[in-house]
Amino acid sequence: MTTRDQTIAHVRGFARRMRRRALDVALAAGGKAAHLGGGLSYVDIAACLYGSVMRYRPAEPEWPERDRFILSKGHGVLGYYTALAELGLIPADDLAKFETTGSYLLGHPTKNRARGVEFSTGSLGMGLGLGIGVALAGRKRGADFRVFVVMGDGECNEGSVWEGAMSAPHFGLDRLTVIIDRNGLQQTGTNDTIMKTGDMAAKWAAFGWDVTEIDGHDHGQILDVLTQPVEAGRPRAIVAHTIKGKGVSFMENANEWHHNVLTQAQYDTAIAELEAVR
Repeated sequence: MTTRDQTIAHVRGFARRMRRRALDVALAAGGKAAHLGGGLSYVDIAACLYGSVMRYRPAEPEWPERDRFILSKGHGVLGYYTALAELGLIPADDLAKFETTGSYLLGHPTKNRARGVEFSTGSLGMGLGLGIGVALAGRKRGADFRVFVVMGDGECNEGSVWEGAMSAPHFGLDRLTVIIDRNGLQQTGTNDTIMKTGDMAAKWAAFGWDVTEIDGHDHGQILDVLTQPVEAGRPRAIVAHTIKGKGVSFMENANEWHHNVLTQAQYDTAIAELEAVR
């Protein structure tokens, strides 16, 4: 097995365990429900970032030179907490207390750098602007950390996103990477029904970004684009075509799983499906 094959196998296992943990958390949440669909859609991306690509020291979560991760689509938090749990930053016992009184694991990320949560997010359309500010601050400090922002495609209905899309190339932020989780759905329906965004790649390219389109569940493609050299002075935008609820057949492309209660029977079915795929 080559080094690349080993890396792909590692992040594939990382992602499978993340999905299992996300289902565990959703079941424990009971009647409070959980945002499963949008969390599962970018699990493979988060697994590649935290499992291979990002410069990060789990034993030193506030190491100044770490790469920064910003989850702009904060409701997809189960794809964030489970990645941090894989690194050992969030104990399994704490995951089981998701959204309970006194827990630091809320339904949207709340800054807790000791546990790996860099910033409080969830008000859609704001993560890119935050990422631009963090990248500018890194430049002023003479640091070379990278900033990765995961956004939803429905979130791109927000005007602030396009202000950010214009700003980042203007400032030449080549340490900034935006990953658009293009699953085609948002809370109340399809993107095409609510607000068409058209050719997303062409739009970002028109603003001056270095743009690549990928299959957001193909670990090889994800790793390849995230490790390619960046053109000096150009931020990178990755349009990742994904499936909402990926990994669980009855959740895939089913918008009722944007936020829903997971029953024990559904959990058992989902776990059986995950265990059948290696």
